Amino acid sequence: MTIGPNRATSTAAIHAGYEPDNLYGPINTPIYASTTFAQDGLAKLRGGYEYTRVGNPTVTALEKTVAALEGSDYAVAFASGMAAVDTVLRALLRPGDHVVVSNDAYGGTYRLIQQVFTQWGIENTVVDMTDVDAVAAAIQDNTKVVWVESPTNPLLDIADIEALSKVKGGAKLVVDNTFASPYLQQPFTLGADIVVHSTTKYIGGHSDVVGGVVCGNDPELHEQLRFFFGWVGAIPSPFDTYLTARGLKTLPVRMERHCDNAEAVAAFLQEQDVVVKVCYPGLPDHPGHEVAKRQMRRFGGMVSVLFETEAQAKKFCLSTNLFCLAESLGGVESLVEHPASMTHVSVAGSALEVPAELVRISVGIEDEEDLIADLRQALSRL
Repeated sequence: MTIGPNRATSTAAIHAGYEPDNLYGPINTPIYASTTFAQDGLAKLRGGYEYTRVGNPTVTALEKTVAALEGSDYAVAFASGMAAVDTVLRALLRPGDHVVVSNDAYGGTYRLIQQVFTQWGIENTVVDMTDVDAVAAAIQDNTKVVWVESPTNPLLDIADIEALSKVKGGAKLVVDNTFASPYLQQPFTLGADIVVHSTTKYIGGHSDVVGGVVCGNDPELHEQLRFFFGWVGAIPSPFDTYLTARGLKTLPVRMERHCDNAEAVAAFLQEQDVVVKVCYPGLPDHPGHEVAKRQMRRFGGMVSVLFETEAQAKKFCLSTNLFCLAESLGGVESLVEHPASMTHVSVAGSALEVPAELVRISVGIEDEEDLIADLRQALSRL
């Protein structure tokens, strides 16, 4: 069966990128646990593979599946989401260039841009991506990248990707689509040039494998990414990509359950007196609700909550039972964390500093009533 750019369907998640071979016909992609491959002659590669640092059939299968889901010409897999971020920035930027980055970008992304790339003469401007006019004003002659997350991490702001694509000028619009996943949002249809994922999150979906991927349509960029893939060597192992591909098969059904539960959790938390604000794009009073309705299939599995005090936020994180206190997100299990002291501690004191009263919740696929019961007992301790 041949699956083309069939965006974000259950069929593509299961079938795109791999067909059972003629030898044994395995339904699942084999794990090609080989560092090197036999050649049929000098520089005559069998199937195009020579050395796993340059390419591996298991890795290729995952890349084709993700590309089909995003509707892109190609995808390149990496060992982690940060390796994907670093590689795409290396490919796009040169000394003297400029980056426009969101004021609510993932802390690790901003840390890389601010603390590493500035040493190589790369400038950056932090801007509110929900304000299209502000983004347009931040564009300079040397701007090569506009880096966007939507929804953002951790405040769940919504950027109008289509509107941003019209004001980016000659820069590349890079969209980190990790929070939405390819099932909920396809940035290429909205004008994005490049899409990045931490496959550690919703694509893998089971909190058991780290990875990243870059998707695009520009052949020149593809060639650069492939060079970096082999030269730098931040490659995923065949077993890691097998686990990621296995998780990806259930992405659509998992995302539906994540969204169902997140909507229930957000509605419940919004009714609690101790909660100051619930950040969830599915709520009608969310500033980006209408944009999210237009560019997303549903509103995602992430919910953030602001309490009155930092002490309440920390106490809440320490009081849940079913919601595990842990970093990361997008797995089948529900997680809770305090960004200011955990995932976003590296941006303390910067323009991206997050409120100390904020709690980020990754809503899993457990039974809704059990999740609500755990939240209720945790809130009762505040």
